[in-house]
Amino acid sequence: MAMIEVAGLSKIYETPGEALRVLEGLELVLAAGEAVAIVGPSGSGKTTLLNLLGALDRPSGGSIRIGGQDISGLSAAEAARFRNRSLGLVFQQHHLLPQLSVLENVLVPRLAGDWEESAAASEKRARDLLEKVGLEQRLQHLPWQLSGGEKLRAGVARALLNRPRLLLADEPTGLLDQAATERVADLLLQLNRDEGVTMIVVTHNAALARKIGRTFELSQGMLREVAR
Repeated sequence: MAMIEVAGLSKIYETPGEALRVLEGLELVLAAGEAVAIVGPSGSGKTTLLNLLGALDRPSGGSIRIGGQDISGLSAAEAARFRNRSLGLVFQQHHLLPQLSVLENVLVPRLAGDWEESAAASEKRARDLLEKVGLEQRLQHLPWQLSGGEKLRAGVARALLNRPRLLLADEPTGLLDQAATERVADLLLQLNRDEGVTMIVVTHNAALARKIGRTFELSQGMLREVAR
């Protein structure tokens, strides 16, 4: 079964003088549980594509189906509900709240409401995820007490709290050295296998893309699979 079905996707930004066409007729189909990397030069539209897949922005044309649901025209409230129930988002800057402990940061998605799981069950899952990413000794630490790699791992644990069907990662290793990048790549692939989550990683890092496996290049508004 396809988890992601993108057909004829376009994104155009109206600017003074001339419209900026970022994506043009983009097509993508991914099976449930698949992990892929998307590469391409700065300004090619990689983050725009992730924002569309994450219902953070609306396409100018075409359709996006995630798990059989058309998300192209969701209202703001519907999009927030979709993200809270179906998506995990991992950011380069982590966006951990500085006043909260690592454990509390992982539990932040519960604050969005509409959470079916009990608080006790969510805390157990958060603790289990933090153990899985190697942060079981950092539960009560504040973000400033963590290394860059540890902050990223906390962000990954937070993204998985809601048992997402799809994990979107935007340049997750952009601020890490090569050794930390290798560890994060191994972690993402392990979680992809263990959690069964479909995963898209946008990256400039060729080594990370090779680790992920199947790779697409975004160029001139369209995706092309890179032969291996």
